[in-house]
Amino acid sequence: MNRLSACFKFAHAALHLVVGWVTIWLKFPGLTPVQRQMRVQIWSAKLLQCMGVRLLVKGNAAVPGPLLLVSNHISWLDITSLHAARYCRFVSKADVKHWPVIGALAAGVGTLFIERESRRDAMRVVHHMADSLRAGDVLGVFPEGTTSDGTHLLAFHGNLFQAAISANAPVQPVSIAYIDLASGQATLAASFVNDDTLFTSVWRTLCTQQLGVVITFGEPQLPQGRDRRVWATDMREEIAKMRAADFTQQSSDKTARSNKPDDLNAN
Repeated sequence: MNRLSACFKFAHAALHLVVGWVTIWLKFPGLTPVQRQMRVQIWSAKLLQCMGVRLLVKGNAAVPGPLLLVSNHISWLDITSLHAARYCRFVSKADVKHWPVIGALAAGVGTLFIERESRRDAMRVVHHMADSLRAGDVLGVFPEGTTSDGTHLLAFHGNLFQAAISANAPVQPVSIAYIDLASGQATLAASFVNDDTLFTSVWRTLCTQQLGVVITFGEPQLPQGRDRRVWATDMREEIAKMRAADFTQQSSDKTARSNKPDDLNAN
């Protein structure tokens, strides 16, 4: 039954991807930047629905820019989930640009691609990011540089924080967590690590019932004299606290629901 449901969700999501691709190439040229952002956010929320993933948003996304969003990184689904919660231009590894359909979609919504192995290219992207922030853009980065399984945070690299320092722009921490909606506990269903192929991770996600993604926005912070390495460490600690608080709350909510008497049977 799960496989049949997964096939249906896959077909629905694939059709939605094609619609997105057509929209970018045919309609985006005639839209204003604000209209494009709204289209991306609505399209992303719809893609989550197609895949059977429920979006839960906590906290407030800072508006307007300039703003740099920094988040932990678990899955190929992270960008779609964040876009559904709040539009931003992502900085992503160059490999994504070559993914079928997804690469074209990422480029079409303004993603900045970076060759992580090239120090010169990294500096180019930092300068581009700083210029974009000065222009009032909202950018999103994953300072871990790669995905984890979501059970812990990897070290945060400070290079991309330099763009916010140069532009004197605030940074807002964002926590991403994938949960089993029935239990409120973390799940590895959407993870994309180790020997996982993209197809394996996508299929596992589609086969999972009651999957939710929790996007939690923290408080924006200015550099306040910190260098990029110190700021990166501070943001990692902040996101770790946010994740711990999220799961504590999820457990409390689950316990409260399980202890709540049935209204029909209560005296």
